[in-house]
Amino acid sequence: MDINKTINELSHNEKKVLQTLNKLKGKASPEEILKNGDFNQEVEVMNASSWLQSKKLIRIEDHIKTVYFLGKEGKQFLINGLPEKRALQLISKKGGKANLKDFSSILNKQDIPIAIGWLKRKGWATIKKDKDTIFEITSDGKKVIKEETEDEKTLHQLSENPDIELDKSKIKFLLSRKNVVKEKEVITSTIILTENGRKVIDKGIEIKDEISQITSNIIKTGIWKNKTIRPYDINSFAPARYGGKAHPLIDLISTIRQIFLEMGFEEIQGNFVESCFWNMDMLFIPQDHPAREMQDTLYCKIPLKVKIKEDKLVSIISKVHEDGGITSSTGWGYKFSKKEGERALLRTHTTVNTIRYLYNNPKPPSKVFSIGRVFRKENIDTTHLPEFYQIEGIVHEKDSNFRQLIGVLKEFYSRMGFEKIRFRPGYFPYTEPSMEVEVFWNNKWMELGGSGIFRPEVTEPIGIKSPVLAWGLGLERLAMLKFGLKDIRDLYISDLGWLRKKSLI
Repeated sequence: MDINKTINELSHNEKKVLQTLNKLKGKASPEEILKNGDFNQEVEVMNASSWLQSKKLIRIEDHIKTVYFLGKEGKQFLINGLPEKRALQLISKKGGKANLKDFSSILNKQDIPIAIGWLKRKGWATIKKDKDTIFEITSDGKKVIKEETEDEKTLHQLSENPDIELDKSKIKFLLSRKNVVKEKEVITSTIILTENGRKVIDKGIEIKDEISQITSNIIKTGIWKNKTIRPYDINSFAPARYGGKAHPLIDLISTIRQIFLEMGFEEIQGNFVESCFWNMDMLFIPQDHPAREMQDTLYCKIPLKVKIKEDKLVSIISKVHEDGGITSSTGWGYKFSKKEGERALLRTHTTVNTIRYLYNNPKPPSKVFSIGRVFRKENIDTTHLPEFYQIEGIVHEKDSNFRQLIGVLKEFYSRMGFEKIRFRPGYFPYTEPSMEVEVFWNNKWMELGGSGIFRPEVTEPIGIKSPVLAWGLGLERLAMLKFGLKDIRDLYISDLGWLRKKSLI
């Protein structure tokens, strides 16, 4: 330790704490330092002590102690006396015996059972039942009739000195009584001079008027020329400061959005509430598909249905479902129901945005994406939520092909920071061929989403002849990998510690 450097960097209050500690033989409480030093508030002592501890010139030892204070009933007993003592005094005045009715003259209805219980528990009186309940004073009762009991002494002591430490065994009776004596734990601190602190004091500390913070006024007026400027220690401890910033998930969405925009894509959006027709029928999902049951899909009560205005489109799609219609498909072979198609639901995927965009923009080329919340009836666990984000995108070009789809997804994940990316065959209801995307993360392959080329049953009914490359990726699963989380719920729990420390980059 460079003693001269350390002394020069001490603040005014730090020097005063060291000098006061030296006067108090190297060990004192903050209250004692406040009383014996030139301080206005205890916070000045504690702030200076915290800095001195970081410089290893003192150490602060915290101790937990239990203190006691009077409760509401205890304060009342202090004024009126303990119920059992008042009852005992009545028995004594009655010649050593009294009946139950006598107590009503000095005690209220609530205090009578309390007094009886404690007379018996303390052995001050015996209870006999004949025609009446008779209380007779005992020898122990006679001894305390004119003396101040330990309980009474404790009540007076707590009245004069609240928040003091007491032998718990001496107040066990009072503690067992409701709202008479209460206890609480308090933390007390002891500030102790270290060996380094002693060396600094022995070297000598001079308290003088100095500048500890440079301001524009100090520079303009030239005050600094005639005063000492305290050096700054750039390596000293400084408390962490957490400014406002976007939630990590929102920040990740912004990153993904920027990547797609840089790749030449346009962002689209849609509604949370959709009809079954646009959400499922348009994607050639049969109306008796298991995913359309209440167990998997969240249907709405208000509105109960969404009217489909495109009657011609409904006619085309119904034929595609029934027998393939204008496509080369054979369809699903059932009678299509427009009523089923008008049922209102919370969208189960953002592909509904994509298919509506293609319906309104059937001519190539187009490259669009969306990032939005979708809803499914999922049980909440470490990897599933009933509400989550989906990243959706398509490429609609005249000569687009499966190899191009692989290239687009590989480029996207590469820009997201994944070095190893692979694809394997998959199955999805409205794409063929289909594939799943996997990335290598933490020494294992992780599946992040599905992709493929829209089936003719999806594109041909709306006048699209060129291939449409499509993909849907889960945002939360991607976020878990990027943020090193094992539970998807952690993304939405307000853990302030994690949110503050999460890096922006």
